[in-house]
Amino acid sequence: MAYGAHRSPLTPPRPDLTLARDCEQCLGWGTVVTRDGDHELCRTCQPGALDDEGCSAPGL
Repeated sequence: MAYGAHRSPLTPPRPDLTLARDCEQCLGWGTVVTRDGDHELCRTCQPGALDDEGCSAPGL
């Protein structure tokens, strides 16, 4: 049985794609997917990634 993506009340982070263009970590997307399936800004190419923890809230 196929399942679709889970709906989230939180919006995904908005990366700067010009910074992500040549990044080998995120392959130019500007975001990475965590083990929990959440999208976070790439810590390699996005300068605000350390301040903004992405779209997931801690403890969820």
